[in-house]
Amino acid sequence: MGQRTPLYALHLAMGAKMTDFGGWEMPLHYGSQVEEHHQVRQECGVFDVSHMCVVDVGGANAEAFLKHLLANDVARLDLPGKALYSVVLNEQGGVLDDLLVYLTASGYRLVSNASTREKILGWLHLHSPSFDVTLHERRDLAILAIQGPQARAKLSQLVTVARAALIKELKPFQGLEEGGWFIARTGYTGEDGLEVMMPADDAADFFNELVGAGIAPIGLGARDTLRLEAGLNLYGQDMDETVSPLVSNLAWTVAWEPASRAFIGRAALEAQLASGVPSKLVGLVLEERGVLRAHQVVRVEGLGDGEITSGSFAPTLGKSIALARVPMATGERAEVEIRGKWFPVRVVRAQFVRHGKVLI
Repeated sequence: MGQRTPLYALHLAMGAKMTDFGGWEMPLHYGSQVEEHHQVRQECGVFDVSHMCVVDVGGANAEAFLKHLLANDVARLDLPGKALYSVVLNEQGGVLDDLLVYLTASGYRLVSNASTREKILGWLHLHSPSFDVTLHERRDLAILAIQGPQARAKLSQLVTVARAALIKELKPFQGLEEGGWFIARTGYTGEDGLEVMMPADDAADFFNELVGAGIAPIGLGARDTLRLEAGLNLYGQDMDETVSPLVSNLAWTVAWEPASRAFIGRAALEAQLASGVPSKLVGLVLEERGVLRAHQVVRVEGLGDGEITSGSFAPTLGKSIALARVPMATGERAEVEIRGKWFPVRVVRAQFVRHGKVLI
């Protein structure tokens, strides 16, 4: 039996089809994955993401500690609650995980993936003895993500006056505390929305209240197609310990300045830059009927082969799309092998939909 969030029984009561995700029993959908996808794109929906790992980092050396561990630079967090997206690298420049880090009143809050919980906790504890820091895993919290163009307006009607005021003022990539809840304006769908971290004991009642107010529950199936349309990486598929951010469309998460900041993996990335980055992560669009799937071979004439890392039918587009790692010089056309046959695909920037707008 896998691990369960505080909402497990409620998911069953709502008719969710459950699935294993990184060792957790999570809702795949509540009836129709495609309808849930459209619900988020057009209105809003609520996801249970309480399986994610939350760690509060404090102490006199918290900033120096995270400057060493993260490829991005927490010195960029110049306002209370401001958030930063970063990767955590090993010495070889491979991606151990991707995460969000928030500046808080008492230090920093990290939110990382459920499937890498033990690995990241071990990594933090491995490197913490060299710094005056405290690490506090927040298993007492649940997280609900309310995503979609109507998310902020609808949520504001269901919370206290003080929390509604915070939601109104909250900037993108910012998270602030109010009355024991931490409300952040980030997301994983390509739409506007909020993540609410709250005491686990509050989660079931609030989830029920959201659904009762017409905010549909959304499962992991739609979460995956939404993030794929947005061109957002999934750890373990689009990047992992064997590849660097430079070949994962994540070079923007690496802060090279100041040059004196010796973050873990920096030397390996610099060596890769010096020798030439061999590949890149791009978007693919299949113009014919068929479905693009992870691990299908991508053939680029005159350059060699690549591989699809994530692929699916995109409900917003009505076409099959994918993220694929291909040779660096790849242009606008390629071919994908599907069941022994080769199909032409269009190569595009790895972002298909953002804020409801089709970008390709």
